[in-house]
Order: sequence, then structure tokens, then C-alpha cells
Amino acid sequence: MTAARTEEQTVACTVEGRVAWVKFNRPEKRNAMSPALNRQMMRVLDELEFRDDVGVLVLTGEGTAWTAGMDLNEYFRETEARGLAGTRQAQRESYGWWRRLRWYQKPTIAMINGWCFGGGYGPLFACDLAFAADEARFGLSEINWGILPGGGASKVAAELLSFRRAMYHAMLGENIDGRTAAEWGLVNESMPADRLRARVTEVAESLLKKNPVALKATKDAIRRVREMTYDNAEDFLVRAQEAANSFDGEGRKEGLRQFLDEKTYKPGLGAYDLSRQKSA
Repeated sequence: MTAARTEEQTVACTVEGRVAWVKFNRPEKRNAMSPALNRQMMRVLDELEFRDDVGVLVLTGEGTAWTAGMDLNEYFRETEARGLAGTRQAQRESYGWWRRLRWYQKPTIAMINGWCFGGGYGPLFACDLAFAADEARFGLSEINWGILPGGGASKVAAELLSFRRAMYHAMLGENIDGRTAAEWGLVNESMPADRLRARVTEVAESLLKKNPVALKATKDAIRRVREMTYDNAEDFLVRAQEAANSFDGEGRKEGLRQFLDEKTYKPGLGAYDLSRQKSA
């Protein structure tokens, strides 16, 4: 019999080469998200967000699952037994860290190593990039036990999938594998499980070479402009660039200097040498 995990043990984290590897850590429950896990995840995100030794955050799962979604007993039955107050508290705790992750200071990558069901679509969408194992399984299983895909899952399906695929995915409750998830647009890429970590590491190391202020401005811009008209997006992006220049005036200048004056790199082929920037 597996000993009960403490709240702190529901999330595991290691930092290697400026990459924080954050893991859902309830493998005995296929990493289902419980109120305790949701609270601990917020603490972990708080602790990592402004650390100098962390430049990229990778969210993955311990064992054979990424996350099987919400723990049906702890998240639903036990909180609902406490009435509306219990339900609302559980919702605040889960939606809160997903919202925090959507607008996180550092680039974020979802590494989907196994099951990704239901409520798992919240943190999946919250991450900037997503890579999956071919063997992973994705599903909106809510319809199979009598509720709609809530907690943002319906919004995620509508955002990332075509209308017909979103309808089929949500209404049938059938699973798809990592290859199909990549084809449908739920993730960027899919590959055999034994290559997944190496590919995610490669992407993380590429991100570490980019200007961090520009990365934050870029990821925010892409999320914001999705809901804007073209004219509103154009205006927003002008102001966003001005704000980024004000916050990090040396970055843009150094990039221009290395390209125009030194001719040491080509923007279309790679990034400027961040280590030579005065404010880096």
C-alpha cells in the first residue's frame, strides 16, 4: 500500500542548466490534480518565477502519465460535500495556477509523457509550447461521466482545434494519441517517448539563448492579439514594443550592433550573443 503523500510531495522539481523540470508527482493516481497538488503547484511557480538560475520551465509528469485531469474523489466529491464554499475554493486554486502559468515570466514547455485528460487541458494550454510522446493519450473524458468539459477545457478545444474536431473530441470522449494530437494542433510535435526529453531539452536550450525580455513580450503578445481586431492588435504591438524597449533598452541595441556593425550573426538564422549584452 502506497503511503499518503504530503502536500509538498505532490509536485517535484529539479533545476538543471537553467531549466526547471517541474513534475506532477502523484503517479499512483496517474498524476490526477487534487486540491493539495493545485496549492503546491502555485507555491512552486511562485518560487521559480524570478530565480536567476531558471530561464525555462518544463512541466511534465512522474511515471506513465502527464495528468489524468482532476481527481474525481478529492476535487469533486470531497469539495462538493463542503457546499458551494468548498467548490469555489477548489476552483480558485486550480484555475489560479493555470492562469499564473499562462502569463508566466519565463517561457514554459509542456512535456506530455503520458495521459493528458480533461482538466489537464488547462495547464496544457497555459504552457507556451507543447511536445508529446507518440504513446501519450489525450482525451476530454468529461462526457463519459456526465459533465461538460469545464475548467477551460472547452475553451482550449475551441482555441486549438478546428470546429469539427473540437465538437468530435468533446462530444465523443474518445482518446487520441500523440501523433494525432500534433496533427490536430494540441501540441507542437510528437515523437517516440525515448526521444521526448532530448527534444524538449533542445528547445529549452534554444530559448535560453534568446533575450528574456523579448521572450516575455512575445509570448504575451501572441496570447493577447488572438482576441483583437487587426487594427487593435497593431496598436497594442507598437505599445508593447515601446514598453519592452523601455524596460530593456540595451537588448535591441546590442542585437543591432552585432548584426550591423560586427556582422557576427544573422537574425534569420539564429540569435545574437546574449552573454555580451551589458544588462544580461
